[in-house]
Order: sequence, then C-alpha cells, then structure tokens
Amino acid sequence: MSTTLIKGAPAQPAAPKAVVPAIPLLNTSLALPVSIVHQLVLAGLFVWRFEALVADPVSTLQIGLPVVAVIQTLYVTLCLPAAGSSGAKGSKKLRPGEKKKSDTREPKAFATAVISLVLSLILTPVLHILFVLFGAPFLTHASHTFLCAAHIAVLAIYPIFYVRGSDPVPLQAVVSVSAPFDQTFGGFVGTVVGAWLGAVPIPLDWDREWQKWPVTIVAGAYIGYFVGSKLLGSAFYGKRWAVSEIKEE
Repeated sequence: MSTTLIKGAPAQPAAPKAVVPAIPLLNTSLALPVSIVHQLVLAGLFVWRFEALVADPVSTLQIGLPVVAVIQTLYVTLCLPAAGSSGAKGSKKLRPGEKKKSDTREPKAFATAVISLVLSLILTPVLHILFVLFGAPFLTHASHTFLCAAHIAVLAIYPIFYVRGSDPVPLQAVVSVSAPFDQTFGGFVGTVVGAWLGAVPIPLDWDREWQKWPVTIVAGAYIGYFVGSKLLGSAFYGKRWAVSEIKEE
C-alpha cells in the first residue's frame, strides 16, 4: 500500500488562548451599596477588635473567623456573579442583529458560596506551609499561623473561587498575576502584598506588643484587602498587571 504525502497543505492555526475577563458587580440595585457597606463593616470590625487581637491573637482570630466568613458570604452572593453564570463570563459585545442568549442553568448563588468557602478553607494548610517557608515559627505558634492563614483564605481566595470556580485557566491567571483587575482579583493582590508588608515591623527592635506574631500580618492583610478590592478593583478595573498576548475572539 502506498502512502501519498500532500505537500503544501496549510498548517492549522493554533487555537487562541482563552480570554480571562474581569468580573463586574451584579447589575442590581443592591450590588454597589452592599459592596461599600461590606468594606465599612469589615473595617469597623477590624478596628473594634484590634486591641483584643493584640492581647489574645488566637482567641480573637478564632472568634472572628466565622463572622468574617458570614460577611464575605453576604458580599459575594449579593454583589458578585457566581461561577458559571453569564455575569461571571464577562461582558461580550453582540454582533449586529444578534440576540443575547438566555442561560436557564444559572448556578445557585448560595450553593456556589458554600462550595467556594469549603475550597478556600481546604487551602488553609497550604497557606500555613507557605507562611512557614517564608519564616513563620515552625514548632511554636502553630495555631496563630493557621488562623492567620484561614483569615487570608476567607478574605482573598473565597471570592476568587466564587466567581472563577475551579477552572484552571482563570485560576492560573490569578496566581500568575495576569488576570485583569476587578474587586476579587484586586482584593487577592492587596491581601497578599499587605500580608507580606505586614511582616516588616516584626523584627524591628521597638519592643511593642503589637509586633508579636501574627498581629501585623493580619493587619497588613486586612488593610491590603480594603485597598486592593476598592482602589485596584475600581480605579484599574479591566487593566492587567502583566501584559499578555491573549487575543479576544
């Protein structure tokens, strides 16, 4: 049997990379005011409990974790589109004469929120290990580090899972800091950078009570979350930190 080779056949073009869109707030009358109140409530709670955090970090973080989880759950379900919904896929321009398709399989917000929260808490031991690798106490203060990691997971990772789901493409874009800025990605970047900067005062010879582990880390994470989700997520909405060669279809 002979084999015929076809010469000059055009090579198949590479498939374009998937676009990772920015995630807008829900188009409802509640989304914007609730997102603002959400920040004010979290900030007020942190300021109110800061002295208790300095005096007894473990107890304060443990009591505050479920409260912060509830606040975050209300925020994501009332302000953000759930993963898999039409809103979470970003806005796409319609062609002339094209009608928007209705999606009858919109995921339930509360169920998505519960799954996203569980996934975030599952990653808490991974964050704990990262803290240890970056210099956190290994044999002591284990409960301090674990609760600090849990708060960061609820603040920064929970909203990401809620709007992005478990799809590896957008999650990889978030981890590689190439996703476009929105409130969730801005909050993620702000929390990570804030926690990292929060470690700066710990070794300084100031002999202050609030320098003990992990008070400044928690403070930096919360401040970074406030700044990142609002400043980066609003002022730089849709812009990318890392320039990538992704083409939109």
